[in-house]
Amino acid sequence: MDTLGVVESRSIAAGVELADAMLKAADVELARACTVCSGRYTIYVSGTKQAVETAVNVARDSERALAGAFVLSRISPQVLDALKRGSAAEEGEALGVVECRTVSSGIAAADSAVKRANVRIVRLVTGQGIQGKSYFVLSGDVASVREAVEAAKMVLNRELVEAVVVPRPEPAVVRALTSGVR
Repeated sequence: MDTLGVVESRSIAAGVELADAMLKAADVELARACTVCSGRYTIYVSGTKQAVETAVNVARDSERALAGAFVLSRISPQVLDALKRGSAAEEGEALGVVECRTVSSGIAAADSAVKRANVRIVRLVTGQGIQGKSYFVLSGDVASVREAVEAAKMVLNRELVEAVVVPRPEPAVVRALTSGVR
C-alpha cells in the first residue's frame, strides 16, 4: 500500500462519478475525496501499484476534464502523513515554500523533494482556500532545503508558481506559516 493515486477533476459532479468508477474498477482504498476551490474535486486512492494505476487510468480514459492525475509508487511516508497532519519546524531551521498550480503536481513535487534531501514536510496544503493550487513547506538545514526545493522545481516545470528558501526565518513567520499544524 505504498502507491498513491491522485486525480483532480475540473468538476465536482464529474469527480464524484470518477471516484465511484475508480473504486469499482480496481481494488483500491479511497484515502480521501473532497472538493477544492474553483469547483474541483480531488480523489486520493491507495493500494498496490497495479490497482492504483488501473483506477487512475479509468479517470484518464474518461471524457471528463482533469486538472491533473498522478500515480506515485513508493511514496514517502512523510507525504502520506502530511496529507493527514503536519509536523513542527525546529527553531533555527531553514524553510522552503513551494507553491504549485495544482494539487496533484504539488504532491508529486513534495514526494520528490523529501526523497532527494534530508528535509521534513511541515505543512502540505492541497487546494482548499487557494483556488485549487497547493503548497508545501519543508524544513531542515539550508543546503538540504535548497536541494529539496530544486528537486521539486524540476518535477513541477510549468506547474510551479513560486519557490523560496528562507535560511533563518523569524519565529513569528514560522508560527504563522505552520499555524494549522497541531
